[in-house]
Amino acid sequence: MAHIETHTDLGLTEPILVEGLPGVGLVGKIAADHLVETFDMTYYASCHCDGLPRVAVYSDGEQEVRPPVRIYGDEERNLFVLQSDVPVSPQAAPEFADCLTGWFAEENATPVLLSGLPEEKDGRPELYGMGCGDGLDMLDTHEIPTPTENGMVTGPTGALFAEACEQGMDAVGLVVQANRQFPDPESARVILVDAIEPFADIEISTDKLVDQAEEIASAREKLAKQMNQANEESTQAQPLGMYQ
Repeated sequence: MAHIETHTDLGLTEPILVEGLPGVGLVGKIAADHLVETFDMTYYASCHCDGLPRVAVYSDGEQEVRPPVRIYGDEERNLFVLQSDVPVSPQAAPEFADCLTGWFAEENATPVLLSGLPEEKDGRPELYGMGCGDGLDMLDTHEIPTPTENGMVTGPTGALFAEACEQGMDAVGLVVQANRQFPDPESARVILVDAIEPFADIEISTDKLVDQAEEIASAREKLAKQMNQANEESTQAQPLGMYQ
């Protein structure tokens, strides 16, 4: 049965949740992994949703296995992070979205959903925001730029976004220009600095993302190649064009 299994108690109040499903440029995953590692976040819950791969994940220096999709929490910063070690099949998106949005509502969490826009960057990657409910106020308050063209967010992240808005929840979607084929720490850094910091009212050291960009890219490249070969990006933003 699909469910979210909680492993510890945390006293978060109306927290921000940063979603980190693998997608174009792996921007969401890189951002999520960086938050979990930088703040040494607590393993809070595991996701047992229909459609997720049945695999056991193990880590360097640890013997305990964990499921591939997990939620971490930080009581001090009132922050949740959804971390995933696997791409989620678009075919499983509806079931996955239904499983998670129910939990969002129970925790009174505002999801911040991350997508890469596969297009050439001219200098610093451009970031755009969209939302529903009070998410629109968050975007306005923190002066996140509006999209410059029509588009859509696809895959499980798009399904999460659509379901949250349909259920009348507060939600924010962030789209950043990103490399289509390879991991993009630069674009993940833009998300963290320009949006997550002000949304959660925290400071995030991103020096490591800059200093270890090559190392991060190498570590994530295998997953990116697997996703390209399977043609199953977990999420991406894509333009619709003027007449669509």
